[in-house]
Amino acid sequence: MRIGVVLMNLGGPTHEDNVRIFLKNLFSDEDIIKLGGGSVQNLFANVISKFRAPNVAKDYKEINGCPKGCTGSKHCFNRQNKVVSDCCSPINGLTETQRRSLEKYFRKILPQHEVNVYTCMRYWLPFASQVMDDMVEDGVTHAVLMPLYPQFSWTTTGSSFRDWENAIIQKFPDGKKPWKEFHVKNYYLNESYLSSINDRIDQALSEMDEDTRRKTHFIFSAHGTPLLEVRSGDPYTVEIKETMEAVMARRTEKNSYWLSFQSRVGPQKWTQPNTEELVKRHLEYGIKNFLMVPIAFVTDHIETLYELGVELVEDMHEEGFEFENYKVMEGLNDHPDFIKALAEETLHCLNHEIPSESVQWEHITTEKAVTV
Repeated sequence: MRIGVVLMNLGGPTHEDNVRIFLKNLFSDEDIIKLGGGSVQNLFANVISKFRAPNVAKDYKEINGCPKGCTGSKHCFNRQNKVVSDCCSPINGLTETQRRSLEKYFRKILPQHEVNVYTCMRYWLPFASQVMDDMVEDGVTHAVLMPLYPQFSWTTTGSSFRDWENAIIQKFPDGKKPWKEFHVKNYYLNESYLSSINDRIDQALSEMDEDTRRKTHFIFSAHGTPLLEVRSGDPYTVEIKETMEAVMARRTEKNSYWLSFQSRVGPQKWTQPNTEELVKRHLEYGIKNFLMVPIAFVTDHIETLYELGVELVEDMHEEGFEFENYKVMEGLNDHPDFIKALAEETLHCLNHEIPSESVQWEHITTEKAVTV
């Protein structure tokens, strides 16, 4: 039995030259921009990517994820060509770290099975077809698709699943793929996942003095979604709220907390309140201590490191507002409890294939920060 776990993520550009291509892939996705596909969608994607690429490249340069050399997957052009990029999304290297951490974790809890973990990006390398080639070469017999999106949305998990299915059809036109396939839909209330969020919150609070901690308001920020998606039955927004409430229910110290949505794109109406507008409203009321909790992002990338860490602060300063303390929680990345959550959800899918008594959970311990 050879298990393949496919970590599905957004992906990001690895060089200034492919920022425009990355954006074109993103805006060509009919699950995100609903223009019906075809020539109209392609025209829109070409125009908007050309227009936005220069500014987006500047943002990625400010948070360059590989300043000393490639930390991404073996499929990255920078790694293959030994190029040091000044415009690489941190999501690439951090997802690779998650991949390695999960693979190492499985070696400990499933020593009698071969488990290979792969990364599959939606809008940049490695694409689904490349991952399938690796899986065929490794002789995978059981594949688990594991989205790095704890809350389900048709625009994220749904889009990744559809892209995977399209690649399957092209790769195996006879319909006979060489592995059994299992899908993880969501895991937004997984206890290990919730624990990893609370531990990251505790880590952030531990760097503050007692008075600052007491005055700090939590702003849970999630990627927004068009209201059209919500009205069509997309469960994402509901699952985000349930995650936030579950996190806070498990905390001893009850800071004030709020939910907001960021990364709005286009003319449609999106979920409210907008993160920047909510922070501004707090500042107007005299609240000046914030901990930003990226509730829907498990890997640090442009939405956390730039939009929350740089852009929001600069915009508030330009409008004349000042913070006493503003901190963005570190992403889950390779937090031990988050890696454990991924393993738990994988094994839940395989519960009819692998006897539970063969999983050696008792040999695993996790290190946590001091709880405040």
